[in-house]
Amino acid sequence: MESAVKSNKPTLVGVMKASKGLEGVAVHTPLMPNLNYSERYDAEVEFKREDLQVVRSYKLRGAYNKIASLSKAQQDNGIVCASAGNHAQGVAYSCQKLGIRGTIFMPNVTPKQKIRQVKMFGKDKVEVVLTGDTFDDAYKQAQRYCEENQSTFVHPFDDQKIIEGQGTVGLEIANDTGAPIDYLFVPIGGGGLASGIITVFKELSPATKIIGVEPAGAPAMRDSIAAGENVTLDEIDTFVDGAAVRAVGTQTLEICQDGLEEIILVPEGKICTTILQLYNEEAIVVEPAGALTLTALDFYKEQIKGKHVVCVISGSNNDITRTEEIKERSLLYEGFKHYFILRFPQRAGALKEFVSEILSPGDDIVHFEYSKKHSREKGPALIGIELQNKDNLQGLLDRMTAKNFVYEYLNDKPDLLQYLV
Repeated sequence: MESAVKSNKPTLVGVMKASKGLEGVAVHTPLMPNLNYSERYDAEVEFKREDLQVVRSYKLRGAYNKIASLSKAQQDNGIVCASAGNHAQGVAYSCQKLGIRGTIFMPNVTPKQKIRQVKMFGKDKVEVVLTGDTFDDAYKQAQRYCEENQSTFVHPFDDQKIIEGQGTVGLEIANDTGAPIDYLFVPIGGGGLASGIITVFKELSPATKIIGVEPAGAPAMRDSIAAGENVTLDEIDTFVDGAAVRAVGTQTLEICQDGLEEIILVPEGKICTTILQLYNEEAIVVEPAGALTLTALDFYKEQIKGKHVVCVISGSNNDITRTEEIKERSLLYEGFKHYFILRFPQRAGALKEFVSEILSPGDDIVHFEYSKKHSREKGPALIGIELQNKDNLQGLLDRMTAKNFVYEYLNDKPDLLQYLV
């Protein structure tokens, strides 16, 4: 099996060669000025629209560049990857385009929509194998398959050719911009995209500050740079599935620790708010990882004032079935939605009293589960309240205490809340 990690480092020449090879395969996506974000931050903000890529993410660039670089013998033996998302789609499309047989290992829990997308892009050139419950399970099975069949493993990020392919995003930005870029915000999962962009900008625009953006629930790159070695996270929040990895790459860590100005972690709930804003205000559909860079701007609003800023929107493979979860996470983060275990006095009119004397006008009960216990003086209820004004919370808590409604607040107990709701 071919090792995923090469001794050769990615170069600007390699990125330029990848760009030539991707002509007619990957879309040269637009670098688009955005009026709303420019006004909001008093800056010149542009979006690099990788959500408009053929497979709706930048992953096609690296996958195709890697697979096209293989020898005929390697291509004849087929290629293998493990992925639950965008990398799988990029590999599948590349196999179909190049006429190469591919085997793609995905966890059993992968949403059917993603499996259908992979099969659609790969057509008759790919076989999807569902195995295990996690990405790690699929990854191990893919490695075993490679060893047994002498196939080439196409790593999602820790590979010179992958990094150079992803670097074509940065090359397009550098070529398309009309003015020097002060800040470039890049999403980070395993670090392939960031490494490719760093490879370009350290040569073509070394003054540009490159800011890496990770989800708060999966800070693998931030922790690894801080530790000075590749750290494997014990637990991660997989909500931002396009950027949630337990460990980054060996090559990508080396490149990012030298080339990034800073890494910012953004909360998953705030990412959800950005997803909804983009849809409602810009008619742009993004997946959680695609919203990372725009979410980070709030944390840099003073630094970027009056500056030229570019944000990479990395992908738009968002499953519509996640919409309710996205709304929920946003409302919880923004302080509009609150959950309680509430012990109602078991007397007639207790619920009416709660609605009329404790809730503020415009507040709404959006979740209610109650079971009357005849042997108890007070019956517990799981209740969710959406506030019209998030500043109403303290008044709500004060009135519940004054009226002798005993409660337990669940928003600061996410593990219990996830189990109950």
